[in-house]
Amino acid sequence: MELTEKELEHQKDLERIKRLRLMDDEMMKFCFDGNIPAVEFTLRIILVHPDLIVKSVVSEEEVSNLYGRSVRFDVHAVDSTGREYDIEIQRADKGAGAKRARFNSALLDLHGLRPGQDHEALRDSYVIFITENDVLGKGYPVYHIERTIQEDGDTFQDGSHIIYVNGEYEGEDPIGALMSDFRQSDPKKMHEGPLKEIVDYTKNTEKGVSSMCRELEEMRKEAIEKGREEGALAMLKSLVKRGALPIADAAKELGVNEETFRKMAML
Repeated sequence: MELTEKELEHQKDLERIKRLRLMDDEMMKFCFDGNIPAVEFTLRIILVHPDLIVKSVVSEEEVSNLYGRSVRFDVHAVDSTGREYDIEIQRADKGAGAKRARFNSALLDLHGLRPGQDHEALRDSYVIFITENDVLGKGYPVYHIERTIQEDGDTFQDGSHIIYVNGEYEGEDPIGALMSDFRQSDPKKMHEGPLKEIVDYTKNTEKGVSSMCRELEEMRKEAIEKGREEGALAMLKSLVKRGALPIADAAKELGVNEETFRKMAML
């Protein structure tokens, strides 16, 4: 009996789930969303902070700046002291550039400061890129980027921290073991702990597989909708620039005000 298009898509999803690793952002976001033990375990190893306590974890959280530009954090966590963490998975080198790290760090600070609070109330923030390749190319397992005073090399203590974790690293130490687990698609070959537990649940239980399939379907729908929106924006921008459509009408088509449309279309 020939399978329907929906059934064929489901079969593809099942095969895809078997291949997925924590180094793939779909799996990482799903496995880390609300999963305090897994995020806590990961941060303790990366930061060499065995007593770190995570209080909250959200994946795919969108944060905007004052001008409408937003970023969606792969995993946003807050610890017991109020420090904030943005954990990003990057398989492509381009997505882990220095300017991206700077932008994410700025929005993390903006998110952490409540209305009416003085800037001195800002807690330390950490932007952490876990990259499939050694993006910075120096062979270190972990790179710590801090602002420094050029004249004497002292650290400028502003509380902003950027960390790159080298996913290629294969050392016989906690970071090496962590990266081995991130690269592994078979939970049986992972080290014991919360990462193995959540990956095994996602791949080898009926409820976990079903939830992951729904997640992949939602991602597909979102990608299609985003493509439509971007296509519509490009078309309307072109019409406005050619003088064929008033900007007020273009904004109305997208359901936004004129100022927002100008920002979206960079006009």
